[in-house]
Amino acid sequence: MTYLGRAGNTEVLVVGAGPAGLLVACELALAGVRTRIVEKRVEPHRESRALNLHPRSIELMDMRGLAERFLAEGRTVPGWQFTASLKQHLDFTVLDSRHPYALLIAQSRTEALLARRAGELGVRIHRGYEAVALRQGADSAEVDLSGPSGPATVRARYVVGCDGGRSFIRQAVGIGFPGTRESMTAVVGDFAVADHADIDRARRHGVLVARLEAGLTRFVVMDPRRIRVPSTEPVTLEEFRTSLIRVCGTDCAIDEPRWLSRFGNTTRLAEAYRRGRVLLAGDAAHIHFPVGAQGLNTGLQDAMNLGWKLAAEVRGWASPTLLDSYHTERHAVGHAVTTGTRAQTLLVELPLTEQYGRPARILCELLDTFLGMEEANRYVADRISALDTAYPPFPPSCGADPLTGRRMPDISLTTTVSEPTHLYELLHDGRFVLLNLNGNDETRQQAAGVPSRPGRIRVLSACPRDTRPDLDGVTEVLVRPDGHIAWATRTTDAHARQAERNRALSTWAGAQDR
Repeated sequence: MTYLGRAGNTEVLVVGAGPAGLLVACELALAGVRTRIVEKRVEPHRESRALNLHPRSIELMDMRGLAERFLAEGRTVPGWQFTASLKQHLDFTVLDSRHPYALLIAQSRTEALLARRAGELGVRIHRGYEAVALRQGADSAEVDLSGPSGPATVRARYVVGCDGGRSFIRQAVGIGFPGTRESMTAVVGDFAVADHADIDRARRHGVLVARLEAGLTRFVVMDPRRIRVPSTEPVTLEEFRTSLIRVCGTDCAIDEPRWLSRFGNTTRLAEAYRRGRVLLAGDAAHIHFPVGAQGLNTGLQDAMNLGWKLAAEVRGWASPTLLDSYHTERHAVGHAVTTGTRAQTLLVELPLTEQYGRPARILCELLDTFLGMEEANRYVADRISALDTAYPPFPPSCGADPLTGRRMPDISLTTTVSEPTHLYELLHDGRFVLLNLNGNDETRQQAAGVPSRPGRIRVLSACPRDTRPDLDGVTEVLVRPDGHIAWATRTTDAHARQAERNRALSTWAGAQDR
């Protein structure tokens, strides 16, 4: 445990050492921003609420050279459930990604890997410290903490709240958290003993079953007779066995429970992701029923979007509205996820009710047929995996190529200065990448003639090694540190392209250093 002492200061204080908090701290430290994390838990969670990384989250790790670490700790599977009430699984193998699969990896392992990376980058994690007060000033914010070494106060230029659905930071700055209350619950249990001969039978009856590390098996059960039990009521082994038998006719011989819990479908979205010097990410910004396994993944994507923008603000080169674009871009994603999961949850809940059970089951059969169609499956898989996330043009009034705001795929490149490479390898250091796709040195030559932006942009001329219709005619592209396209052009006029490029660089990468 790292002690804070009586007081401290830092450039950014991250409250919460879950996946979102750890990743945003890594991103800030990668950009040279002094960052501390405080976490009220004395030890990391042993149990894991989330179990997987979707393709886009694996891509984010790939952009920072971390994908192999994660892949070595988990197991890939070809798809994921849209909802437990459907037989048809989403097929991720058809997706346009070098990682067309889900990675089964316990949240505890994800946190451990990110904490290790944070340590490599010099981030200190102070455990056992709980935020109890927050004050904002003109140029800084102060957070009062209670902890093992007594009260402490940390002053930071910015505070990032990643402290979960009951976020103290969100409440302290008065950000509303509207949404819907709990109307159904499910139970989850991790067991050291289970009869795997009965697992297929359990799955056919809508029970989610997953093999975990250390020989554990997870069961998630939605029992029609117990879905109205409040999530605050503890779960017993006897209740779990009874529900399994009622739902699928067997208790799968479960025994030696390591974790039992009940969770509900409360769905909420923060009204704002920023208020002054305070920003929110992960569950502090959005909560929902874990259908489709989108919660942790959405939080990681929040962190990746926020990290480089906040670093730009702290370093003094961000445009006046760059940090505000975090709310603009990610609040819209949060709205789409919370709205979508409400619909997905209804597909779980309604078949279990007496009033709507039969028509809901008919609807589920229709959706199974729909998801069995390749184009429909690809469309939904793109959405659930977050590969289809596209941000609006920035600033909104500017004209933009249709590629602007979309995710940049990890294309294979032949460059003029190095061996063939993949684009995401060029993003490992968290800089922008400016690519001339004509395969000549024109962009490099022109960029060398103006004052540089040290440490912000990598300039490269390259030819894609694969044929990609979406890149046909694109002569130049500016890729953001989070892998989205900041600017693209199809003009072949060198002077016009240079003028466009200069505007894009000023908007996204700040003024030139002279």
